[in-house]
Amino acid sequence: MASVGTYLNFANQTEAAFTLYQSIFGGEFEGGIRRFGDMPPQEGMPPLPEEAKNLVLHVCLPITGGYKLMGSDAPEQMGFTVNKGNNVYISLHLDSKEEADRLFKGISAGGVVEMPMTDMFWGAYFGSCIDQFGIKWMFNYENKS
Repeated sequence: MASVGTYLNFANQTEAAFTLYQSIFGGEFEGGIRRFGDMPPQEGMPPLPEEAKNLVLHVCLPITGGYKLMGSDAPEQMGFTVNKGNNVYISLHLDSKEEADRLFKGISAGGVVEMPMTDMFWGAYFGSCIDQFGIKWMFNYENKS
């Protein structure tokens, strides 16, 4: 079933933030905490700096009413710059590749494609963009059948 969540980026503070959120909301992290060091090497990407390997690649905490709060560190040594205001995404978890493509095409029109829709190493079909109004979006389809 499709769902919507919020995706937060931090300047190397994701684990501290989500530990706080977990202490307030309770619950468990879905899939644990994934680290940059767990990521397989990607074609065309420079080697991962040693100091970035323990940073959070992805964490997900269900907080209330089925709503999911997700997050990641955005290390400067990997080309990210986090400023308050550019660190929040609306994250759509969709029921099909076709739905993901349709919504991505519509939302990204007139905006900026950050990552085109593509099959990712974690098993999802994923893309991200900034719409024409400056709102950041993530599109994610995971075939669980």
